[in-house]
Amino acid sequence: MRTLPPLTSLALAAALVAWPVTSPRADQSPAEQARRSAIVAHIGPTTVTVGELEDRLATVPHFQLKAFGDTPDAIRRAFFDQVILQEVLYALAAEKQHLGEQLPTSNKLLRTKAGAATKAVIATVRSIHDIKMDEIQRYYDANHEKFDTPERMNIFRILCESQQEAEVVLEAARKEPTLENFTKLAHEHSADKATGLRGGNLGYLTPDGVSSEAGVSVDPGIVKAAAAVRDGQFVPQPVREKMGMVGTGYAVVWRRGTVPAAHRTVAQAAAQIREAIWKEEADATARKHADELRARHLTELNEALLNGIDVTQSSGDVVTRRRQGEVAPLSQGGRNAPHATN
Repeated sequence: MRTLPPLTSLALAAALVAWPVTSPRADQSPAEQARRSAIVAHIGPTTVTVGELEDRLATVPHFQLKAFGDTPDAIRRAFFDQVILQEVLYALAAEKQHLGEQLPTSNKLLRTKAGAATKAVIATVRSIHDIKMDEIQRYYDANHEKFDTPERMNIFRILCESQQEAEVVLEAARKEPTLENFTKLAHEHSADKATGLRGGNLGYLTPDGVSSEAGVSVDPGIVKAAAAVRDGQFVPQPVREKMGMVGTGYAVVWRRGTVPAAHRTVAQAAAQIREAIWKEEADATARKHADELRARHLTELNEALLNGIDVTQSSGDVVTRRRQGEVAPLSQGGRNAPHATN
């Protein structure tokens, strides 16, 4: 009998779910139900049936089954000994020690049950393949902006506080038009410290100045000025740019590259749209089910106690408020040590 390599054991442990209880299916003949209900082994109070063993084997990828042996007999026996038997024995030991009632196991069991319930609810949603073309067309017509993207330019920019400084920086950039030099100049001169730390790289900008980089946007005049030169060229003069709510700066602008405008037809976007429609329906179904469960089971919520638990933003510690302006960290021993906060 082969011993499973450690890596394969870990892969199987991650891939295989908890030991199932398989119910007879209505579409099975009485003889087949009887065959699958036959008990392979008694392990303490737990029984393992033929059907349960077959169903577990069916979840294992073919290439992993080969790790258990070279013949069907060897695979079946090794799988039982190395996976099923060990799982049941450890589960019985965990029950004896009440590990399922202790953290973090209890939290993991709770999340597993919640995840299983969510999957069961989502399984009631119609198949993604049942979404018709007329539905796809309606989604496409209502969301044109998702399938038509304007031209975007990759622009590097150094924002200077004065026109004179910008002219000096532009001349230095022209003399040595390399990313290394431009990055150095951005670090030294850019009044926009956030993009200056990235060497002045604004990402890919649409005509309205919105960048592909999260949270980055600039004066649309920067994009308009860059549109007048070719990829790889500097805008010949510093570009006047607003600095915050008040004030004006001057930008050294370098157009690095361009992504042309793109348009996708409904046929080209159909697969993406079908998935988006299905996801919207699945999310709506899950939310509706959660709302129903909340209305049915949440009978009392003590807001005062809930609001008495806090998480300090600086350290991430869980704390409980003792009185206004004072909190105490929750220690493992259960005692609260007073701790003043600002």
